[in-house]
Amino acid sequence: MALTAAGIFGTWLVTDARAGEPDMGAINNMDRAAFVQKFGGIFEKSPWVAEQAWDKRPFTSLPQLHAAMVEVVKYAPVPSQLALLQSHPDLAGKEAQTGAMTASSVAEQASAGLNALSKAEMTQTSELNAAYKQKFGFPFIIAVRMHTKEGIFFEFQRRLKNDTQTEFANDLQNVYAITRLRLDKLLGEN
Repeated sequence: MALTAAGIFGTWLVTDARAGEPDMGAINNMDRAAFVQKFGGIFEKSPWVAEQAWDKRPFTSLPQLHAAMVEVVKYAPVPSQLALLQSHPDLAGKEAQTGAMTASSVAEQASAGLNALSKAEMTQTSELNAAYKQKFGFPFIIAVRMHTKEGIFFEFQRRLKNDTQTEFANDLQNVYAITRLRLDKLLGEN
């Protein structure tokens, strides 16, 4: 079996070059600090998720690692879940314009063309962001890598018709989709 090693944050992960799978043994052997350093950015500005997921080791697969992180959020108190949602930037909002977003958010929003909106689209996005936050108290979250720009605008308007409980759940489901994509990217999965 051909093995390759890649250094990330000073921690070496061994992968099977044929399968492209991360070495779960190496991940399971990380101490808490190394684990949080490596996976703390998966959930937007919420390293507490990785810190608590570390206790759920050993992980047998990447999907199981992600499921453990999702479980931490699902069973977190509502104020912690709300803080997680509120840590996400507005789509093409002031954080994007001032360069204050995480690298992951920048890449994700750019993948749907949100970094190159027309003036009319910027105005529409700003109005939708404000209306959504006014109605629900947290930002609109969508897994932009899974949508076109037009699809995002459609979902924005469709979801504005929902109640707060539905949108809280929708935002969390989108966070889970975003974080799975981030985890796959971090560990080189397709």
